[in-house]
Amino acid sequence: MKKLVLTLALVFGMLTANAQFFVGGQFGLTYDGDTENTTFRIAPEFGYAFNDAWTVAGSIGYTHMDNYNSFYIAPYARWTFFKKDFLSLLVDGGFGVSVGKHKGLDSQTGFEIGFKPGVSFDITDNFSLVAHCGFLGYRDEFNGNSVSGLSLSGNDLSVSLYYKF
Repeated sequence: MKKLVLTLALVFGMLTANAQFFVGGQFGLTYDGDTENTTFRIAPEFGYAFNDAWTVAGSIGYTHMDNYNSFYIAPYARWTFFKKDFLSLLVDGGFGVSVGKHKGLDSQTGFEIGFKPGVSFDITDNFSLVAHCGFLGYRDEFNGNSVSGLSLSGNDLSVSLYYKF
């Protein structure tokens, strides 16, 4: 039994020797003049990078629009397929579940599954800025939004700041 525990500890140590934890998130405040709708979004993120190519992470978010509130959780896996100096290209693949409520209506549960392409800029050794643009997958009333296929709307544009430790 002691040999098994020691072996597992050794393997875990070797797998995580180059790994890094990170925390960060998104914060957004937008106003749409056409619909006179103000949107506020906050989504803390946390994750674990196994190596330069693979990361697992998740976000927990809250969105408030004039007549709509939503809470969501979205775990994902990140594949970084290109890295040059401070620039990286990546794809996040994951799923999410949300619960939202329009004022005066019943609450609704939504979900999404798909891919989000992005780019990462390493500001320092510990701080990085990640931007995502687009969504490819299926989304049904997730955070008040539905799409099937490719979406390049403003709802699918996000910028996050991460701190690695």
